[in-house]
Amino acid sequence: MSAAPDAPAYDPRTLEAAAQRFWSDRRAFEVSEDDPRPKFFCLSMLPYPSGALHMGHVRNYTIGDVISRFQRMNGRNVLQPMAWDAFGLPAENAAIKNRTAPAKWTYANIDHMRDQLKTMGYAIDWSREFATCRPDYYVHEQRMFVRLLKKGLAYRKNSVVNWDPVDQTVLANEQVIDGRGWRSGAVVEKREIPQWFLRITDYAQELLDGLDKLPGWPDAVRTMQRNWIGRSEGLEFAFKVDGTNDELHVFTTRPDTLMGVTFISIAAEHPLAKHAADRDPSLAAFIEELRHGGVSEAEIETQAKRGRDTGLRALHPITGEALPIYVANFVLMGYGTGAVMAVPGHDQRDWEMARHYGLPIRMVIVSPEVRDAVAEMAHDIAVHDDPMDAALHGGSADVYEVRAAVEVVQDFERKIQEEGAYTERGLLVNSGEFDGMDYDEAFEAIAARFQAEGHGTRRVNFRLRDWGVSRQRYWGCPIPVIYCAKCDAVPVPEDQLPVVLPEDVAFSGVQSPIKADPEWRKTTCPQCGGPAERETDTFDTFMESSWYYARYTSPGAADMVDARANYWTPVDQYIGGIEHAILHLLYFRFYHKLLRDAGLVHSDEPATNLLCQGMVIAETYFRDNADGSKEWINPADVDAERDERGRITGAHLKADGKPVHIGGVEKMSKSKNNGVDPQAMVDRFGADTVRLFSMFAAPPEQSLEWNEAGVEGMARFLRRFWREVLTHVAQPDHPEVAPATLDAAQKTLRRQVHETIQKVGDDYGRRHSFNTAIAALMELLNHVAKFDDMSDQGRAVRHEALQAMVLLLNPVTPHVCHALWQALGHPEALLEDISFPKADPDALKRDALTLAVQVNGKLRGTIEVAPDAPKDLVEAAALAEPAVARFLEGQFVRKVIVVPGKVVNIVASA
Repeated sequence: MSAAPDAPAYDPRTLEAAAQRFWSDRRAFEVSEDDPRPKFFCLSMLPYPSGALHMGHVRNYTIGDVISRFQRMNGRNVLQPMAWDAFGLPAENAAIKNRTAPAKWTYANIDHMRDQLKTMGYAIDWSREFATCRPDYYVHEQRMFVRLLKKGLAYRKNSVVNWDPVDQTVLANEQVIDGRGWRSGAVVEKREIPQWFLRITDYAQELLDGLDKLPGWPDAVRTMQRNWIGRSEGLEFAFKVDGTNDELHVFTTRPDTLMGVTFISIAAEHPLAKHAADRDPSLAAFIEELRHGGVSEAEIETQAKRGRDTGLRALHPITGEALPIYVANFVLMGYGTGAVMAVPGHDQRDWEMARHYGLPIRMVIVSPEVRDAVAEMAHDIAVHDDPMDAALHGGSADVYEVRAAVEVVQDFERKIQEEGAYTERGLLVNSGEFDGMDYDEAFEAIAARFQAEGHGTRRVNFRLRDWGVSRQRYWGCPIPVIYCAKCDAVPVPEDQLPVVLPEDVAFSGVQSPIKADPEWRKTTCPQCGGPAERETDTFDTFMESSWYYARYTSPGAADMVDARANYWTPVDQYIGGIEHAILHLLYFRFYHKLLRDAGLVHSDEPATNLLCQGMVIAETYFRDNADGSKEWINPADVDAERDERGRITGAHLKADGKPVHIGGVEKMSKSKNNGVDPQAMVDRFGADTVRLFSMFAAPPEQSLEWNEAGVEGMARFLRRFWREVLTHVAQPDHPEVAPATLDAAQKTLRRQVHETIQKVGDDYGRRHSFNTAIAALMELLNHVAKFDDMSDQGRAVRHEALQAMVLLLNPVTPHVCHALWQALGHPEALLEDISFPKADPDALKRDALTLAVQVNGKLRGTIEVAPDAPKDLVEAAALAEPAVARFLEGQFVRKVIVVPGKVVNIVASA
């Protein structure tokens, strides 16, 4: 249909501002708990107020908004809130760079990003907004920490950390790059300092078991959490230290390798290491050297394995053999007991250490394949029950068979000695009374022996370690503890909370202002009334983000949450990046259990469904600098040439027309300068276009490649849709559809409308396949545009189609849909309060079905039949189809198989 000559042009800036005013004036997205509709809590992970939205934010929050608006249109009381994860190191770095206080920088960023989010038109209940850096928020986590201290779930102990000697702070493992602090570049030291911990390990089994009760979470996330929790069953026992009363306790999941132990490895911080270093200057120097470098498992796994003999010897618990005790750089005091039994034949780290220092490597496990080969070659050995024993020690077998068997074993042992450890489970050899046993048999036998002798016990261990929550940074929540010379560490009484972080500070970045300010530290001990000092460490920012979801449910509550939390929790749909799969989501689950055990919530898990969106990626471009570095150039500053398939074949800088290198497609980042400013896209195309592209370009769980041509395509689609609706409403009247009077073309369009309704509803709600929903709506618009029927019923069918399209598109493009719904005759309506369309079963019925006809599995033609046509008539029509009949000439039809509504398959032969 041609556009009406006086139809106004699509002007996103004007209509988006009008829609946002409409929602704001009516406080359209504020919700309460007394609503009779069933609740739906839709939550996207809260942003860090970095200063501006990036495309990752846009994608995340658009996904949440589509789900929120769809659920509300399906009759649910939908809460979609927003807050700011406002503490953290980036604010301190920005304060250093911009010569300002972190608080001032943070609050300015929050104001700017809030405006940007509102410009995107998200259906957020802003009445519940908060910033985690405000005392009225963090007072509650201080109160919870005091309660956890009293219950023994929070505690303080010395811990080995990454220490930056320039910035005077502990660094997270990811902040240590090649052994140096990521900001200062200083060589990082391992330092043992007091740290505060939460006993997440007390919940390890429950956290593990709970993963089976989260079918709405991605399998990949649940697998990563299982691996991180790392439940393992094994034995804990001790090696006596020769000539002393000391013992070295170890835990192993491989007791089957016990007879292959050739040395013991201990951490540099182990008491025995310190004792030995007092008598050995070279060992002391080695331990001092190990203080430099990070403490992450990843760094330890990749570094060269090094050690020093302490001169001490451990006695093997079965053989009594004296084994050297080495300080090793790959053993950490914070993991397990700080001592491990070294089995170089069957552990790769131990093998590398043994090869470097010439320590024995013993084979005590062979693969089942080796055992089978030996058994096969020695099958006629009758005088020995164990063919392996016969092969190794002689017997009545043919001498060539025995020699061949021995060579198989020797070759296997040679590979272990020269190429690397055999780390799989197998069968025991060179293990005395345990020879010939498999893993399970050896585990049971060794465990029974140790338990009978009182030397060891079965133990379940977890890879998970208690959560270290203290940081030596300024911009964080103060830990509510007071230190008194008489009373030691004392929690701040609840009636004296919050301990407020001063915000108006001079910040240099080298030392925390609260550590440098003696006046802030001074206080009085709440127990004895004597002089005392406050704790100057602050909480890890994961603390704030672990319970923020619950605070949304209870704005203004005197405690963390109140009874409203049990109305809203658990979260019905949680949305965020896969990069948060382990730490945030594990702490998120743990903290919910703390809230439950405190009687604040009744549910076991914080969220029933989780959607992990993919990254936003874009092309990168660069030029080489004279010093060998790269100058990364933003895609907006580049003209790219593309082939007929859209692939980039060349690129030139707009400023000078000279070529630039193409660096490939990578995640949008500041380091590669390939970010696209969402605000610039909104200013140019409108928020609806940006929202539409971010939902159409890829399924939500996959990476989205930014493509400006794709954005322009979405803008063209919205302009077409705008023109189609306004041209239609310019017609004189729009009668109701009378289904009984429709002709074939009208029935076809109406069926296409209701098929689209059915698909889009399923794509939004069950599948979260927003891209295919949008594709179906684009196809429907093509059908409507080609439908040139100006009769009363023609206009009625078109009116129904366009109204349905507005409602179906509303979750994705709410601004234009708000304007078009008004144009269609609903001036005061809030679309989210209009029911989402439901497919009419009668409209879905077809007068005829098109069935494919196959002969021996290959398509040979199609037929049109009535939907209720009996099987014999369908068979007859298929055989009579001219193209099929020609192919069947000279052949014998053996069978005709009819799959109702889909296909007819004819089986024929010559």
